[in-house]
Amino acid sequence: MTASPNRPARIALVSFPGVRAFDVSVITEVWGVDRTDRGVPAFDLRRAAADPASIPLRGGLSLSPDRTLTWLSRCDLIVVPGLDDHLTPAPPAVLEALRGAHGRGTPIAALCGGAFTLAQAGLLDGRQAVTHWNLTDLLHAHHPQVTVVPDALFLRDGNIWTSAGTAAGIDLCLHLVRITHGAEVAATIARSMVTAPFRTGTQAQFIEHPTPESDRDADTLASVRAHALAHLAEPHTVATLAARAGMSARTFARHFQATTGTTPLRWLITQRIAAAQKLLERTDLPLPEVARRTGFGSEITMRQHFAAHLSTSPRDYRTAFRDAGPRPEVDTTRTDP
Repeated sequence: MTASPNRPARIALVSFPGVRAFDVSVITEVWGVDRTDRGVPAFDLRRAAADPASIPLRGGLSLSPDRTLTWLSRCDLIVVPGLDDHLTPAPPAVLEALRGAHGRGTPIAALCGGAFTLAQAGLLDGRQAVTHWNLTDLLHAHHPQVTVVPDALFLRDGNIWTSAGTAAGIDLCLHLVRITHGAEVAATIARSMVTAPFRTGTQAQFIEHPTPESDRDADTLASVRAHALAHLAEPHTVATLAARAGMSARTFARHFQATTGTTPLRWLITQRIAAAQKLLERTDLPLPEVARRTGFGSEITMRQHFAAHLSTSPRDYRTAFRDAGPRPEVDTTRTDP
C-alpha cells in the first residue's frame, strides 16, 4: 500500500448489505480515527458502495456510504469486511469493481468471511487464503479452487490478504499499517485500541482448546517471557528458559506452545525483530549495535531474519521507516501480548 507523499493514503471500505458490523468498526478504528497528534499519518478512509442508500447492519446499526465504487480505482488499499451470513452474494457491481482493482494491482484485504466475497469474484482461484477456523470447510466446499490454509492468523498471496476471524482482522489491519508506515505507527494505533501491535502463533491455539495448565504454570511462563523481553541482548535457549521456569525443556516447550500457539524460539525471534524495528526507526545506532542489543549477535544474523520475516533488510527498513525528528535511545522492552 503506497500513497503519494502529498496526500494521505486512500483506503476503501467495501460496503454492501450483509457486511459485519464488527469488521466495519475495526477498519474504521484503524484507518478512520485522526491520530496525527500522536505521529500517525492521516488516512483518507471512505465507505464505497454500489448504492448510496444507508446499509443496515446487525444490532440496529447502519452504515452510510460516502463514495461510489469508482473510489476503488483511486485508492491505495481496499478492505472487505466479513459477512453475517458467509454465503451472502455480493452485488455484481462490487465483484466487478474488485476484479478491476485487482487487475490494476491494488492491494485487497479481506477480514474473516470477507474471503467468501473475494472467492465469489474469482480472486482467490488458485491462491492460498485463510478464514475463521470454523469456516474453512465451508469455504473449501463452495470454492474448491481455493487453497484454504486452516491455521494462519492472516496471510498474503500476491496482492491479496486474508485473515482469520474477529481479532485476527485487527492483526491484519495493524500489519498492513506496519508494513506501510512502520512498527512505531502500528504500535501507536494498537496502544490507542488497547490491543497488541501483533500476536504470535496461529489459529491452532484456539482450535485445539488445549487443557489449561494451573495458574502457577501460566504465571511462570508469563514471568519467563517478561524476563526474556527485559534481557533480549542475552543468549536464550529453550533449555535456559525452561530452567528459569523450573521445568524440563520438553515440558516447557509443550506448555509454551499450548499457551502462545508458537515455539519458544519462534516467539523469541519475533520479539527480537520487533525490538530491532523500533531501534531502526527511532535511533541512529549502527546496525551491529542494533543486532547486539536485540540479541541477534551479528548484523548478518539480523539481516537473515529480516529477509525471512519482513522481506527486506535492516538498512532498507531504516531508510523506509525512520523518524524525521531526533532519535533518542529508546527502551525496546515491551509488554508481552
